[in-house]
Amino acid sequence: MTSVDKANVLETFQFWKDVVTEVHAQYPDVELQHMYVDNAAMQLVKAPKAFDVVVTGNMFGDILSDEASMLTGSIGMLPSASLNSQNQGLYEPSHGSAPDIAGKGIANPLATILSAAMMLRFSLNQEATAQRIEAAVQKVLAQGLRTPDIWSEGTTKVGTAQMGDAVVKALSVER
Repeated sequence: MTSVDKANVLETFQFWKDVVTEVHAQYPDVELQHMYVDNAAMQLVKAPKAFDVVVTGNMFGDILSDEASMLTGSIGMLPSASLNSQNQGLYEPSHGSAPDIAGKGIANPLATILSAAMMLRFSLNQEATAQRIEAAVQKVLAQGLRTPDIWSEGTTKVGTAQMGDAVVKALSVER
């Protein structure tokens, strides 16, 4: 687990670091490292697989999660879940509601669809259904369909509804 802070500049983050260290003492089997946010941003780009769990405050978390999303090509590709100890949770795309592009037909629906797959897997114990949804998303991407945020030469640009419809079609073909 990597705890991200800026304790070398912001005194409040020393409190963060102290609390994380104190809680960590209760979990000696978990490896903990502390990292300043500027270094974490660089390391995330350089060696993303070096990170397993990152804990930080909301501001740094928002920045780092947006940065990490570009490793997948777009923030529109990242599902997310906030779970309690009983696996009840809030599932949503990590980008939130994206009000700046609402109603324009250009939003990437895949993070929302993949968030539903996470809900099926983690809260509803429907592993097979979650895998079907993930396979349908992979199939649509393999067909070259892309929303504007992930479009590149040689792929087919589609809108929000067309991408969603393609995933539904891939799901129905799979049955």
